[in-house]
Amino acid sequence: MATSLRSGSTCEAPVPWLVHGNRVLASLEVAEGAAARRRGLLGRDSLEGALWLSPARSVHTLGMRFPIDTAFCDRHGRVLRVATMRPNRVSRVVRRAHSVVEAPAGAFGHWGVGVGDTLEVRNG
Repeated sequence: MATSLRSGSTCEAPVPWLVHGNRVLASLEVAEGAAARRRGLLGRDSLEGALWLSPARSVHTLGMRFPIDTAFCDRHGRVLRVATMRPNRVSRVVRRAHSVVEAPAGAFGHWGVGVGDTLEVRNG
């Protein structure tokens, strides 16, 4: 995504990254605004990296084409619950959750992400 500057020039916006400690896990999309959170991953055939939804305490995969891993995080990015969701499911509400990170199914296992870990967004 390019950001316009004065005089019509463009530059690449910094790419956000999903980070655990000092380790970069994946490129990250941040769903900003209610419309972006509602749209989420709908209409896609896959996801490269991860998607951060905030605020969010539950998610659904209704109409999605692929399974996803979900990490429900508190206000500090601490993972409260991890679940893999197949298409056409609705998660339970995680009361203390403030955000949800979505990634392709199996990604959290590959990345070693679990309950108690802290995830964060860093701009590249």
